[in-house]
Amino acid sequence: MIFERAQGKMNVASLGERKTRFAVLFRNNDRSSTHLMNKLMDVMEPLPQSARRSNTFDRGFEFREWRRLQSGIRTESWFCNPQAPWQKGSVENLNKRARRYLPRDTQLAALSNRYMKTICDRLNGTPRKCLGWRTPTEAFREEIMKLR
Repeated sequence: MIFERAQGKMNVASLGERKTRFAVLFRNNDRSSTHLMNKLMDVMEPLPQSARRSNTFDRGFEFREWRRLQSGIRTESWFCNPQAPWQKGSVENLNKRARRYLPRDTQLAALSNRYMKTICDRLNGTPRKCLGWRTPTEAFREEIMKLR
């Protein structure tokens, strides 16, 4: 997610688990490919392998080191076709929901990690019709328990 008042290359990266809609957002202070892949691995590694089997990226330059995810945490990477955001529709929907808390004029430098976690907790704690009115957190936990 890009912001109007972001200093330099700051942005917010969003990850959405496809089946349960579980969301992870993190502030990214540098859009360089190396920095972003390191941050992605840090965020994704604690998740169970089943929740990080694959990623779908848009065609941004910041994802050019995508192969590091396969070698680092065994995560396959896929890319949308150019100008085809519907191919990652659940992430687009997540970004739309997150914009309620992070409008385009947000001062990213002022956001704390605690505030970002609060936003994730709100998104993951909201019941969703597509999940039978369960929250993404409940659906994610149930899915993890099935795989054990």
